[in-house]
Amino acid sequence: MSEAASALDGASFEGLVRVADAGLRGMVTLRGDLGADALHAAVKQVSGCDMPGQRKITAAGDSAVAWMAPDEALLLCPHGQADATCAALARALDGVHHLAVNVSDARATFALEGDDGALREVLAKLAPADLSAEAFGPGDFRRTRLAQVPGAFWMPRQGAARVICFRSVAQYMFDLLTTAAAKGSGVGYFQA
Repeated sequence: MSEAASALDGASFEGLVRVADAGLRGMVTLRGDLGADALHAAVKQVSGCDMPGQRKITAAGDSAVAWMAPDEALLLCPHGQADATCAALARALDGVHHLAVNVSDARATFALEGDDGALREVLAKLAPADLSAEAFGPGDFRRTRLAQVPGAFWMPRQGAARVICFRSVAQYMFDLLTTAAAKGSGVGYFQA
């Protein structure tokens, strides 16, 4: 049996912002009635995070929970804890209609770091979302398209963003992000 490896083995790029393969991350898709008290309690028990509102993400320590759709949340955890997270959800939601699946190895994660305005500009070149500071900041989460592929992103803090995509398009996503972050490609739209 082979060891798990990140999609791009730590690839990184320095441009308007730093773009890097963020390594392995545990991800569990949870489907069910996100308004149900039982799901809220189970998510809190398993992750330490509150259930986020629409287009939001909550975090506690190494864990986070992102709103993906009216009936879907994504639990983020250390990679080695994803199976245990699924099992804990199954125990906590015994008898409650739900689906919890470890999707960690089907996803890739990228970290973007740098000047907040440049970071917003890099993402705005690729996604049809309002990335102004008034419309998008820490705690906000967007599930959208980035150029030709589905993905999602959030800002854990100003000047930092995380991007998730399917592992099968990881190289394409890295190339998109590095092209959008290429030196000399800035437009200055979000610059102070």
